Amino acid sequence: MKENENLKNGFGIPIVQNHLEESIHISKVPVPETPRNMIKLGIMIGWALAILLIFISPLFQELKHAILPTGDQQITIKNKDLLKEYKSLNQAVRNLKKKGASLIPSGYYLIVNTAEGDFFLKFQKNTIRQGLCSTGSYVHLKSSDNRQWVFRTPRGLFRIQDKIEAPIWRMPDWAFLENGIPVPPPNSPERFEAGVLGEYALSLGDGYLIHGTLYKRFLGMPVTHGCVRLDDEDLRSVYINLAVGSKVFIY
Repeated sequence: MKENENLKNGFGIPIVQNHLEESIHISKVPVPETPRNMIKLGIMIGWALAILLIFISPLFQELKHAILPTGDQQITIKNKDLLKEYKSLNQAVRNLKKKGASLIPSGYYLIVNTAEGDFFLKFQKNTIRQGLCSTGSYVHLKSSDNRQWVFRTPRGLFRIQDKIEAPIWRMPDWAFLENGIPVPPPNSPERFEAGVLGEYALSLGDGYLIHGTLYKRFLGMPVTHGCVRLDDEDLRSVYINLAVGSKVFIY
């Protein structure tokens, strides 16, 4: 270290410099400037790609719609096997819908929903009337001579067998047994009772009827011995519109 006589601080004291600092040489690596031609070329390529995407995007959309059927939801499937399976299932669904439409009756028919306790009177696809109904209670009754009854409404497709005005109920054996009354002879006057089935009755066969009821507060509940009970106005509408041979769907 040595004094530099020419360098002094404000108080006249010489400033000592380090020879090592003088010997260090910091070299700066020059950074080449980007040629303007390269910048222009990059801008041109970017614009070209943007324009290309603008024109190609609608093409991709048309291609997707051409491959996949239109619907509420668009499904993009890249795997060829999955796409083939999708098209096959879609065709099967269309076939089932077509078959289902062909099964709809051309005239009036009745649908009874035993689970919900309601009915639908329909003409083709249109609902003409709907309301509450009562169906089988599934109560199990057993007599002393080991006869048994389960009061359920049969399910399936039925047809109206007969239409009856002012029906009279012929009480079966179980009607007496469940009330603890001795069972009368088959043709006893005690078996016949008027006014309990309403103004009309429509026969489904095997003793099952669509009829009215005195217990309207129970409509919508499973309380019957197997018949379908309706309100007076609903029964009248069903009776007027359904003919012998009309279909009744019970499920």
